[in-house]
Amino acid sequence: MDFNRMMSFIAKELNKHSDTQIDMALTGKMALDINLWSRMFENKAPWLNKNIKSCNLASAIASEIARLVTLEMKSEISGSPRAEYLQTFYGETLKGLRRYVEYGCAKGGVVFKPYVTEQGLSVQYIQANAFFPVAFDGSGNITRCVFAEQLRKGQSIYTRLEDHELINGTLRIRNRAYQSTTDAVLGSEIPVQSVAEWNKLEYEVVFSNVKKVPFGYFRVPLANSGDSDNPLGCSVYARAVDLIKEADNRYSQISWEYEAKEAAIHISESMLRDDPNDKAKKIAPSHKERLYRPVEYGGGAVDKPLLDVFSPDIRADALFKGFNELLRMIEFNCSLAYGTLSDPQNVDKTAEEIKSSKQRSYTMVSDTQMALQDALIDLVDAMDFYCSVYGLCPQGAYNISFKWDDSIVVDAEKERNTDREDVALGAMSLEEYRAKWYGETIEEAREKLPSQSEPMA
Repeated sequence: MDFNRMMSFIAKELNKHSDTQIDMALTGKMALDINLWSRMFENKAPWLNKNIKSCNLASAIASEIARLVTLEMKSEISGSPRAEYLQTFYGETLKGLRRYVEYGCAKGGVVFKPYVTEQGLSVQYIQANAFFPVAFDGSGNITRCVFAEQLRKGQSIYTRLEDHELINGTLRIRNRAYQSTTDAVLGSEIPVQSVAEWNKLEYEVVFSNVKKVPFGYFRVPLANSGDSDNPLGCSVYARAVDLIKEADNRYSQISWEYEAKEAAIHISESMLRDDPNDKAKKIAPSHKERLYRPVEYGGGAVDKPLLDVFSPDIRADALFKGFNELLRMIEFNCSLAYGTLSDPQNVDKTAEEIKSSKQRSYTMVSDTQMALQDALIDLVDAMDFYCSVYGLCPQGAYNISFKWDDSIVVDAEKERNTDREDVALGAMSLEEYRAKWYGETIEEAREKLPSQSEPMA
């Protein structure tokens, strides 16, 4: 679906069914940005053409940050039979979490929305280009939003708008469906149950005593420099869009440098045999068409040799050096450590630069982990809400635990070698060393160490 067009459709429909004017919280500038970030992630940036190739930096950046954020992540719900019930479905959600965090990093955010099924609970992942916020409270929490879903069947396009609105503790969820034969219009409204995939949905449901909308919204924890008043998240590469465009240009220049200066032999047409199927064409030696380039010399061998080798020098070092510097600028603007995209063997980097860039990356990843943790807590609360509303399991308290990996700035091998040196100097005991690196208690480590009185083998 076209994001900007769908936003216009939704605004029009909301105002059609409202007595007061409704303005979308999503500004036109933000809508254009989300559309651009999405196209970049899908390798369809507007500047790409037959001469400018993509080096896939947008997807690589989003993928790397998502990997670092979810690396060795562990989370569990415990504390009661209800907690065990929630954990069953929550655990399934975590299995594919990295992929959806990547979508969120690329497009600024992603929604984790639970819903009730015949098997219990399931979670729908809604990317930023299918999520349309309408209103926020003073703390930046969503109080009204619309989710758009489309199906195509034959010549028909079916669109469902799911409107969530929370006012003074009352949550109202409405479903409206539309049918059209073109993307240019939303089409005519039809009963939502008339579409097989939506036939179990109600047109409207109302819940009382609700504290927050029943879904989790993960937003990238960066200030939105393009639309500073908008509470929505922005892409992890939002501040490097122009640099990524320049990198694609530079990468294309390098590719053309190799292609344009590919070794070849300019050969006089008089040395080639005629094509038996077309007398106007000449045939190069078998399987050597790419090597030989037929040339018609007007003066024959007098002015030009019959064979002329074309093999100019390729400016690879200079071009790649410039490209590498551009990658370092992108790394800085995307809060990535130097060497993530650029050449890690770059000798120009000082130890202080490496330390600073790792710390910058750690801060970005740590902040993103906390934003993801908040979204997952809201998701579990939403799952608990539906369990209570539909009586899916007995009431009960629950606790959510999180454990995040911190190896971004901690070099485990160097730390382990340092601990070995401390053991040799007597600054750390063998029991402490073993307990730390083998995951044992001091008592367990002491029992497993060989007795000091035993002879060494």
